[in-house]
Amino acid sequence: MKLGMNIRNWGPTATPEFLSNCARSADRSTLDSIWLNDHLGLPEKFDNVYGIPSDMGDILDPLGVSNFLAGITERIRFGTGVLVIPYRPALVTCKLITSIQVLSGGRFLLGVGPGYLAEEFAALGVPKSKRGEITDTTLTFLHEASKKILHTLNGQDFLVRPKLSLPPIYIGGKAEIAIPRALKYGSGWQPAAGETPSALKTAMDTWNNPNDGDNFKKLDIVMMKTLPLDERNATVDILSEYKAAGVTEFVHTQGYESTNQYDEIVQLIDTELRTLIR
Repeated sequence: MKLGMNIRNWGPTATPEFLSNCARSADRSTLDSIWLNDHLGLPEKFDNVYGIPSDMGDILDPLGVSNFLAGITERIRFGTGVLVIPYRPALVTCKLITSIQVLSGGRFLLGVGPGYLAEEFAALGVPKSKRGEITDTTLTFLHEASKKILHTLNGQDFLVRPKLSLPPIYIGGKAEIAIPRALKYGSGWQPAAGETPSALKTAMDTWNNPNDGDNFKKLDIVMMKTLPLDERNATVDILSEYKAAGVTEFVHTQGYESTNQYDEIVQLIDTELRTLIR
């Protein structure tokens, strides 16, 4: 099981120096990946049923930050957990991801989701009711753009180049929607943080069972969740249970107040925890 960590592209840690130091710390380690969040911003007042931190509204675009990371790192993979696909036109999304792939040497990881915050859709003028359709249309276009350069877009013949080197695509969301979408468009599933190991196994058995024959597809599972790092035994137990449930990459998420703290967490995950779950 691979191990990763979040890197906050929002709040007080979203500065060039802070992001550079944290990313380079991860790059020097053997940590497998670092992951970014996606929002356009937050409304002044809204029903915050998801518990979104207020300073997450002060956020840098994850695709913009990914281009930044491409230029300051050499080894570490980096991705979105998740990119809200309906927030950006398909062609623009393709161009941004292509740029990241070219500049990073193909190290980008594309976690995607349809979004949930009604106020962001309202600010964009995009109907929230169309989010699933837009997500599928964009994913279809990304696949097509990785195979050919000539496309007909809104009636216009158009060359899209350089050709996209398609990154791994992890579909975020509830199993009954995300797993079928992953089977069609993706490399894996990115469950919600609250999903338990037993729930993951049940979901995969239900929606992607090896006994389904030709309909079965080997999917990665990228689990993003906060570990109780101060409780080593509990942390190891959690990691072991998710590994047994089929998780292929576990991403620890937490806040941090300094680059030294970030480096300490990276080292803990990369050395002690990696050794204990082998």
